[in-house]
Amino acid sequence: MSFAPMLESDVTSWSGESDVVVVGFGGAGACAAIAAADEGASVMIVEAASASGGSTALSSAEIYLGGGTKIQKAVGYEDSVEDVFGYLMASNGPQADANKVRAYSEGGAEHLDWLMSLGVPFKASELKERAMMALTDDCLLYTGSEKAWPYSEHYKPAPRGHNLEVEGDNGGPLLTKILLQQVEQRGIDIHYETRALRLIVSCFGPQQRIVGLAVRQNMQEHYFRASKGVVLCAGGFIMNEDMVREYCPQFLDNKTQIGNPNDTGSGIQMGLSVGGRAINMHEGFLSLPFYPPATLTFGIFVNGQGQRFINEDAYHGRIGSFLVNQSYPVYLILNVADYGNYETESWLQAPVVATGETLDELVSELKLPKGQLERTLARFNEDVAEGVDRLFHKDVSWLKTIEAPFVALDCTPGAGAFFPCFTLGGLDTTVDGAVCSVHEGVIPGLYAAGRTACGVPRRGDGYASGSSVGDATFSGRMAGRRVAAEECI
Repeated sequence: MSFAPMLESDVTSWSGESDVVVVGFGGAGACAAIAAADEGASVMIVEAASASGGSTALSSAEIYLGGGTKIQKAVGYEDSVEDVFGYLMASNGPQADANKVRAYSEGGAEHLDWLMSLGVPFKASELKERAMMALTDDCLLYTGSEKAWPYSEHYKPAPRGHNLEVEGDNGGPLLTKILLQQVEQRGIDIHYETRALRLIVSCFGPQQRIVGLAVRQNMQEHYFRASKGVVLCAGGFIMNEDMVREYCPQFLDNKTQIGNPNDTGSGIQMGLSVGGRAINMHEGFLSLPFYPPATLTFGIFVNGQGQRFINEDAYHGRIGSFLVNQSYPVYLILNVADYGNYETESWLQAPVVATGETLDELVSELKLPKGQLERTLARFNEDVAEGVDRLFHKDVSWLKTIEAPFVALDCTPGAGAFFPCFTLGGLDTTVDGAVCSVHEGVIPGLYAAGRTACGVPRRGDGYASGSSVGDATFSGRMAGRRVAAEECI
């Protein structure tokens, strides 16, 4: 499909007009529309699906925010802006955008207040156990590697994952339901089952301005005029196999692409078609969701050389990103006692590849160099006895002797384990969402937010759950406010 822009002079008639046209009705698009409308702009949303929600609706809707949010304070955490900023810069470096991270860190507490003002519910409570998400209605949860080395040595950790007050994995549907209600209350013009085709420009060349959007609706092409600008919130590109193969082929074989069917990169391609710049396209989130049960953290991951390669108390996305760069096979070795409720609680789906009443029995069933796992376990158990992980600095609370009876899970990609992934690259934008040109400056009248833009989260090995929904709602809101302040053309 060609996304080549269309000249304004070739438009025979306009099917509609508003100050702002938002492409996509997920978390970013909804927040962009709400923010623009609250600044007095008339707003139109075009959405390819038959309902709102996008990938936000499919998520747990954890929202990663810090710096002293109302919930953090109520639970008893003093989280500083500088600790949030430092952690996000370090975990997303060297690709991190200091200006975006600064705005996000400083604006986190106020952004949560804004979401709460829309009716998004958060309970003043914390889920203290190590978990991927809160299946209770508790709010605060550690959702990154804040308490793990190397970050914990430099930045004071605090829980920053804010889960909605709802039981089960139902945060995404609840959040998008509330955002839909807020959009409808503002009388924003919504066009479902309407696919964005290409941007409409005032002219070709460096003097161009984005003036509208061509769409397909009811099998006919229509043209919507945007007197202030267009905001692209059409998601990432994980569902576009050609783009994934070109930019991040590591996410194809034996991985599970997660997102909504319209995460095809259409917004990114429309931005590129008018001279926008795309960055970080090789990066994405890649997880190995090995907890719950949390007791699996007591185990050790070993690669094809029988060697550890990471501290196992790190976030599951960090471990997944490290794992796929190891020599295969990759095993998780642990005590049978810590295997616990793995078969009923875990999302991992990694098969049991070996068990053993003795270490010799375990090793005989694994494809590892002779003697290497024995040395690795001996070294690890020596460190446990001394209360320090000298090699990878796993926190002492997760240090436990690994002894018979043993069990090994096969976490090698392709062996059955679940490896969910999505993209983190997109259009380069300013802090307030203006799309940067490949030449200089920004493209007048064009904005992007959410995963269509390259936002705060930029590395899979530094990702934290809630970064995407947090960044999408925050960047959408910023872009909506900014485009509403544009002069009408």
